Amino acid sequence: MKYYSTKNRQQAFSFKEAVMQGLAADGGLFMPEYFPSQTKLVSNISQYSFAELSLEIIKPFIGMEISFNDLHRIINEAISFPALISRLAKNLFVLELHHGPTLAFKDFGARFMAKTMGFFTASENKSLNILVATSGDTGSAVANGFYDTTGINVYILYPSGKVSFIQEQQLTTLDKNITAIEIDGTFDDCQRLVKQAFLDKELNIKMNLSSANSINISRLLPQSFYYFEAYKQLKNMQEEFVFSVPSGNLGNLTAGIFAKRMGLPVKNFIAATNSNDVFTQYLLNGDFLPRKSTQTYSNAMDVGDPSNLVRIDKLYNYELNEMREEIYSFSFNDADTISSMKEVYEKFNYIIDPHGAVGYLAYKSFTGLDNSEKQTGIILETAHPAKFQDVVEKALNIKIDVPQRLAECLTKNKSTIKLSAEYKSLKEFLWSRNY
Repeated sequence: MKYYSTKNRQQAFSFKEAVMQGLAADGGLFMPEYFPSQTKLVSNISQYSFAELSLEIIKPFIGMEISFNDLHRIINEAISFPALISRLAKNLFVLELHHGPTLAFKDFGARFMAKTMGFFTASENKSLNILVATSGDTGSAVANGFYDTTGINVYILYPSGKVSFIQEQQLTTLDKNITAIEIDGTFDDCQRLVKQAFLDKELNIKMNLSSANSINISRLLPQSFYYFEAYKQLKNMQEEFVFSVPSGNLGNLTAGIFAKRMGLPVKNFIAATNSNDVFTQYLLNGDFLPRKSTQTYSNAMDVGDPSNLVRIDKLYNYELNEMREEIYSFSFNDADTISSMKEVYEKFNYIIDPHGAVGYLAYKSFTGLDNSEKQTGIILETAHPAKFQDVVEKALNIKIDVPQRLAECLTKNKSTIKLSAEYKSLKEFLWSRNY
């Protein structure tokens, strides 16, 4: 399997090159040259454990660049927790993606990427420096995945005051090779700074930079695993599958489309957005108008310039009408989100986090357009509700249990480097850290 930049289809890259570079030198994102068919896997899917399923899916994307034994070990270490289906109603389910170490869906991709990069770095004599922007959950998942990995340093940029307290504690209380950088700005500022750093040839030569955001193909590919795992658990439904995906930087949605291109029988995807509805508007009127993000209760979706849109455009050859046939999108504000959390709790006795609540509303809006009784709806629950304890408890007027692995970080001391949103500040800091 070879990879190409979204800005240049002609030049081919290996899996290792795509992973270790993160972002192509021309500023494009890496894409696989084709999507291997997994129809045989789908037809026999019940025979596979989640880890075995993941191994079969990823093998063609890597080829001989990692031996089978090493890849088997990487998968077993990375995909060591479940993606569980929970039923809300007859044909409506929640795919719980919060059973990993940091209680968010990004654990799947972050752990696979960390193990893979660690494997590649082990054979080299130079250290690797990871830059990652986070609007909440990415930072803690990446920090946990890479923690104490020999030869890799991680710098996490997050917007000051715009992540939940628990999220901030998760990403700012680790030591050793993890450094948290608190940016005076928005997530989009953090993402812009990371991209500027990758395009700075002088800094790259000195620091050997790579990315851990979903712009990195090794973060994105593993997110397709749990779409297959959801189908495995529900294949006896014999109905049309529709996934409602809380959407910000569009990595989760892109991974779902990857799964469909590999042969997973999905009828539609629903991109559920909050007040940062750039993608929703793009589908409605065809104009991509990035703007400064606004803060919401579903903060992991607070993205005003989603990076993975360029991949989605490529997947549909920039044919908006074809995209609209498979993807619907609806947006909701914070008041809607609170109302949705209450409704899910009162109707189904299920505690859903703010992101999943937006996904629930989007699915309801979709079923208003398509009243087919033959469809099965799957809402992606992307984070544990305890990560948004204040919002959830206030909305539902209850106390929720905080899992032990989350509670442990709450008493630790926060350690951050505070920087402005100017690239000069970030470059000077990184330059000073590279001895």
